[in-house]
Amino acid sequence: MCGIAGLFSKSLDVSDSLGSHLGEMLLQLSDRGPDSAGVAFYRDPAPSGSSKVSLFSPDPQQDWDAVRAALDDAFGAGEPEPRGSHAVIVVETDAADAQSWLRERYPELRVMSAGQAIEIYKEMGHPNQFIEAFGLADMSGSHALGHTRMATESRVTTEHSHPFSTGLDLCLVHNGSLSNHNRLRQRLRAEGIEFETDNDSEVAAGYLTWRLREGASLEQALEGCLEDLDGFYTFAVGTIDGFAVLRDPIACKPAVMAETDEWVAMASEYRAIAVLPGAETARTWEPEPGRVYSWERATV
Repeated sequence: MCGIAGLFSKSLDVSDSLGSHLGEMLLQLSDRGPDSAGVAFYRDPAPSGSSKVSLFSPDPQQDWDAVRAALDDAFGAGEPEPRGSHAVIVVETDAADAQSWLRERYPELRVMSAGQAIEIYKEMGHPNQFIEAFGLADMSGSHALGHTRMATESRVTTEHSHPFSTGLDLCLVHNGSLSNHNRLRQRLRAEGIEFETDNDSEVAAGYLTWRLREGASLEQALEGCLEDLDGFYTFAVGTIDGFAVLRDPIACKPAVMAETDEWVAMASEYRAIAVLPGAETARTWEPEPGRVYSWERATV
């Protein structure tokens, strides 16, 4: 079943309260996905020449200061920002080098995301526990995606939770099921795309990463999903500039969108949008099947 929420800010007031708003949206969707929850925030871009990595550790006693010290010796690194079982660290090198070094030096850690602005946090358990443990209420940002999961096609683990990131500053959340993900995973691996789980949603994220790497725009990559991905789905995709939404041509998975002068939002159900300020006067609609909807920072 699963629940999806996305919020794109057009004002400083919404940006300052982005985490609080997204947390309220996720709470409204918690009965659609009680197994786990996750978010991707775009916030506090790393300085030029640096990148930031979101790391997950299964060890509740993880020494993040030791990880930072090792990164500092190798490249230069800022202080870690721990949240729940995760931490974000700004590293004075490009994201690809940071990821390769971390995977070799700290194989027990999972790189959840890497890039200039993206931060991914996700964990098993009920969404209300996640919201409190990760301190969503005090997070700000330009835009964010969230997901509540009811596991149907893969295990309930932190790694199998959404969002999935397979490219720099790119993430995807998904409600639905893909029928050709195993065959497509093999094809994408031959193209150099790496996967860490057997979740079909990670394959969708990998497909977008591959298409973007080959020169497609985000809209073109999403339109390619309509030809190359079999199944039923609603996708919400985050990039450094904004987010996009796509439903499959049958559109049996629910979705609703709304827009005001202050924000753009999408969710699996309207009740998640109704908690936003000004929702009662928002322009609200159901996204059409097979059509890409997108908002970017440069166009606002």
